[in-house]
Amino acid sequence: MIRSALDYLRCSAHCLVRSDERRLLIAHLREPAAATVSTEVSLRRAITWLMSAQEQTDDDGIGSYHLVDGWSASYPETTGYIIPTLFAASNHLSWALPGERAVRAADWLLSIQRPDGGWQGGRIGEQRSSIVFNTAQVIRGLLAAHHATGKAEYLHSSIRAADWIVSAASRDGAWRRNNFLGAARVYDSYVSAPLLRVFRLTGDIRYKQAAERNLEWVLAQQWTNGWFSNCDNTIKHNDRPITHTIAYTIDGLIECSAHVEHDRLITQARKAADALLEIFLRQGWLNGRYDDRWKGSESLITTGCAQLAICWFWLARLTGEKRYAEGAQRMTRTLMAMQELNMCGPTAVHGALSGSYPLWGRYEKFAFPNWGTKYFADALLCADGQLPMF
Repeated sequence: MIRSALDYLRCSAHCLVRSDERRLLIAHLREPAAATVSTEVSLRRAITWLMSAQEQTDDDGIGSYHLVDGWSASYPETTGYIIPTLFAASNHLSWALPGERAVRAADWLLSIQRPDGGWQGGRIGEQRSSIVFNTAQVIRGLLAAHHATGKAEYLHSSIRAADWIVSAASRDGAWRRNNFLGAARVYDSYVSAPLLRVFRLTGDIRYKQAAERNLEWVLAQQWTNGWFSNCDNTIKHNDRPITHTIAYTIDGLIECSAHVEHDRLITQARKAADALLEIFLRQGWLNGRYDDRWKGSESLITTGCAQLAICWFWLARLTGEKRYAEGAQRMTRTLMAMQELNMCGPTAVHGALSGSYPLWGRYEKFAFPNWGTKYFADALLCADGQLPMF
């Protein structure tokens, strides 16, 4: 508690000294106004920032930015799932550079794959062991690179990784060992999805079976009101998970339904998506955490909001219900307005989203995590009719 307070004091004092960061703090004191630019402008800004985040690292991975601590080392997990976003934006905008950067990132990930087939948790330099969730997100990037280039090494690497993930599963279908904090989490539905993609490409039934066992475990954790047990990325706050991990869970279920043709997955995904959609349409805002009664706490988390917009875009396509499209478009415009506010800050944050809104919120405080801007870019692509490839 004391350490956290001291860190807030350190960050606040630093930002108050610099004029550009002080302007940013003042901007985050108010509710964002309506966005004044097009989705294409917002998308170009977001993609430009992601590429600049790659330029700042010592390799071809992608890091994040903190107002006080500066640029971080590369993060293999998020670099993995940023790759499909770069390819999609390159195609949509007829802009070659993001696609070239995606290939560089994919080649770098090939170079750091562990002998066991996985990828490390955390950032480069932290010397962490291979983690199931992180490895699955790298598979997403490598499969996108395989699709874009046709190079077999990306698929071969993905198969090695998928084999390791399958070997690490518990009997009940959850992943505990070789996973973050050694705990089973429902947001591993977002692991099952890339496993199913590898199954579609190889025909190896083991990947499908592992994914389906996990999905059954995930659905067994869901309450009748749509809320999920075992959903947070901490132990301490598992009673009120963040929207980021709730949205991972929903997104994973929706994506998996495209591979296993399982209507139950969509039905259960909608329960959670609907609960948060109703809150957002009624209040025009979302908290960062929600308990088992869908009571919110803490500041808005931009990543979770962007992910939910993507889920609602997909549900609008799948169901034809206008409320999903309304919520998705409204959320995307809200995030666009936040991105515009950040243009008054230092150059290093232009085009990015802060982890929380306001930026001193508890989640990724005073920071601009690359995964938030990645999902924001995906939401913008969805708003322009470019739903992500399953």
